[in-house]
Amino acid sequence: MTTTPTSADLIDKLQWRYATKAMDPTQQVPQDKLDRILEAARLAPTSSGLQPYEIIVVTNQAVREQIRPIAWNQAQITDGSHLLVFAAWDNYTAERINMMFDLTNEIRGFKNEGWENYRQMLLSMYPQRDAEVNFQHAARQAYIGMTAALLAAAYEGVDSTPMEGFDPAALDTILNLRERGLRSVAIVPLGYRLADKDWLVNLTKVRRAREQFVSEV
Repeated sequence: MTTTPTSADLIDKLQWRYATKAMDPTQQVPQDKLDRILEAARLAPTSSGLQPYEIIVVTNQAVREQIRPIAWNQAQITDGSHLLVFAAWDNYTAERINMMFDLTNEIRGFKNEGWENYRQMLLSMYPQRDAEVNFQHAARQAYIGMTAALLAAAYEGVDSTPMEGFDPAALDTILNLRERGLRSVAIVPLGYRLADKDWLVNLTKVRRAREQFVSEV
C-alpha cells in the first residue's frame, strides 16, 4: 500500500536540509532523482511564462576543477555528485519573447486574442529596456527555479548548497555562456553529506520565530 506524501512530510524535509558544507565524493545522486530535481526547476513559475534562464548540469570533473578556484575554493563543487549552474538570459529580445509565445500557441493548439495582445505589450516594452535591467529581471526568475530545485532535492533526500560566492564573469568564460546569450546567476552542488567532516550538520537550524517573520493585514 502506497502512502500519499503530505505537506508535513515536506516540512520535515526542510527541517532536515541545510547548506551542506562537506559532500561525499564517493556517492552519486541517482539519475531518476536528478531528473525530478531538474523537472521541478523546469516547472517553476516565471514572469509572463517566459522561462528566461537555463540550467547547465556540470559533471565533468576537469571543468569542476576549473570552477572551484573562482568560487572561493568551496569543496562541494568538486566533491558533490552534480553541479547545477543557473544562467539567465542576458537580455530580453523580440526573438526570445516570440519563441515562448509561439511555443505556448503550439502546445495549446490555439491562439487567444488576449494572449496575443499581451505578447505585443511585452514586445513594446522589454526589448527597449536597458540590457542590464532585463538581465536582473531574468536573474530573479532563475532564483525561483533554483528554489524549486532546492525544495525538490530536500524532498528526494539529496543534499544541496545554493551559492552566490563565485566570479560570474570567470564562470561565464569557463562554460562559454556569453556566447549563448546567458550569464551565470547561482550555482548549486548536489550530493550527499559527509557528516563526520561537516561542522554544520548537527547544529540546530536557526530561523526567526513565525511572529517575527509573518504579519497579517
